[in-house]
Amino acid sequence: MADFDAENFTLRLLTETLFYDTEYGIVGVLSLVDPAKEREEYLASYSPEDDTFLIEEATAWESETDLDNEEDDVPYTLAIDSTVYDAYDLPEEAAIELLTLAAQHGLLPSFTPYYEDIS
Repeated sequence: MADFDAENFTLRLLTETLFYDTEYGIVGVLSLVDPAKEREEYLASYSPEDDTFLIEEATAWESETDLDNEEDDVPYTLAIDSTVYDAYDLPEEAAIELLTLAAQHGLLPSFTPYYEDIS
């Protein structure tokens, strides 16, 4: 039996989160969250308009007054603006960069399926 490869396992999971379902208009969005600042720092997703996998760096976050403070809210501040950090042709390339960013900055992943209005 082959040895377990945690890095390969992690990269495959990251790659799988960057999906786009054309039938239902669902985009997988992976956030890298700074646990000390409790906010999103990077967001990654597939861009159907460009046919690329984008990583964006957050530049502005929701304010305290924007927060509903409901029990079902995420436990970190969401980014409300960002700039493109880089674009990739393959989800595997984006996953490698996400893992690198997470390791360099001590960030944790969070996954959200985003439903586009396809009507």
